[in-house]
Amino acid sequence: MTRVSEPSRRALLAVAVAAAATATASTAAAATPARAVRTHAGPGLVDNQAWTSYADWRTGTAKGTRALAAARPGLVIATPAGTADYTDPHTGKTATWEYGTWTSPVHRLAVPATEAIASWNAHTPAGTWLQVELTGTYSDGTATPWYVMGRWAAGDQDIKRTSVDGQKDGRSSIWTDTFSIDDAASGLRLVSYRLRLTLYRTPGSGLTPTVWRLGAMGSDIPDRFTVPASTPGLAKELTVPRYSQEIHAGQYPEYDNGGEAWCSPTSSQMIIEYWGRRPTAEQLAWVDPAFADPQVCHAARFTYDYQYGGCGNWPFNAAYAATYKDLQGVVTRLRSLTDLETLIAAGIPAMTSQSFLKSELTGAGYGTSGHLMTVIGFTAGGDVIANDPASPGDDAVRRVYKRREWENIWLRTKRYNASGNVVSGTGGVCYLYFPANLSAGQSEALKAVGVR
Repeated sequence: MTRVSEPSRRALLAVAVAAAATATASTAAAATPARAVRTHAGPGLVDNQAWTSYADWRTGTAKGTRALAAARPGLVIATPAGTADYTDPHTGKTATWEYGTWTSPVHRLAVPATEAIASWNAHTPAGTWLQVELTGTYSDGTATPWYVMGRWAAGDQDIKRTSVDGQKDGRSSIWTDTFSIDDAASGLRLVSYRLRLTLYRTPGSGLTPTVWRLGAMGSDIPDRFTVPASTPGLAKELTVPRYSQEIHAGQYPEYDNGGEAWCSPTSSQMIIEYWGRRPTAEQLAWVDPAFADPQVCHAARFTYDYQYGGCGNWPFNAAYAATYKDLQGVVTRLRSLTDLETLIAAGIPAMTSQSFLKSELTGAGYGTSGHLMTVIGFTAGGDVIANDPASPGDDAVRRVYKRREWENIWLRTKRYNASGNVVSGTGGVCYLYFPANLSAGQSEALKAVGVR
């Protein structure tokens, strides 16, 4: 669950949506063979594109960067294109950096989109960082500005990772990590986009970030208070570590004070450890030894967005997961619980974002305007088994939620809040973390839900 201010950028997006409407485990467990993939019959509402291969990196326009041919291909600085000064808005410090850029080819969206969210996976050693930008073409043929989707480093010693507020052109806006058409009811859509990476390093150092994955999810989810009920098709539970965010209440105010503000990093850490990765003792040495589950504190620190003032930046969580050896992380939307069943069958848990009143989710015991939890399986009756970090302790994290209630609060785009006002839902947003080297069944499952 999030603090009052954490869902504020989501609340701002909700206001825009409402206004438009008014106007109109273990590696062994992960390797379990997948059953036959059940495809979802609904319309395509989501477009995922990613550049990950050596051939992909060679298709873009490079200035000072080059494609790296390796077991895990990527993009690195070659001979820098130049130098640039950057004044960190969160420290006031100005520094000069060498840089190189890579601009993707134009990607034409299969789904003209009202929203787009970028994801990236990278290694940024001390003395390096990166920036991701997006520009696109509207359905009327005009162009967006270049929008900054994130300034990011795995660490926090060189720059403070940050989103950039105040970006808009009167037709679209950036809400922390999300490109959004201001008035979806107008019919305006984003029909294509390019992404631009800028890689930075300390001058003369010879260092470089390495970017393994860059992409974006575009979507056009219709306004809906309810979604059709899905038919249960799987009974399976993955063994995923269980961590409570609530035992961290009051810890590290500089990273949003723990407790209900840490649902996203707590959920991220559960799945990172499911895949057999975790921070080293050296990496955790900064955490107060009196605190339980120090790796959750670590995840909060290194997902924290200094502009947003919280740990709930979706791409920053996915990028954090990918700092662990051979893990990938993406932000996407899924279409149904059938999609989640497909992933669980292949041994891939998912983090889902939802908002609801206390009365709308039996057994939760709370209401929230924005919360991440980890789906780890389904009961024989089709109900959702979730590791819900909004629990009083680690031993209470595993929950079973009613299928029909859960799928509706996750997949809807509109809902009524406690005051009776129409606000937004997340429309099926989730994070997926998975290994760079996948089994055939895992690759098939990800492909079935639109991710490669």
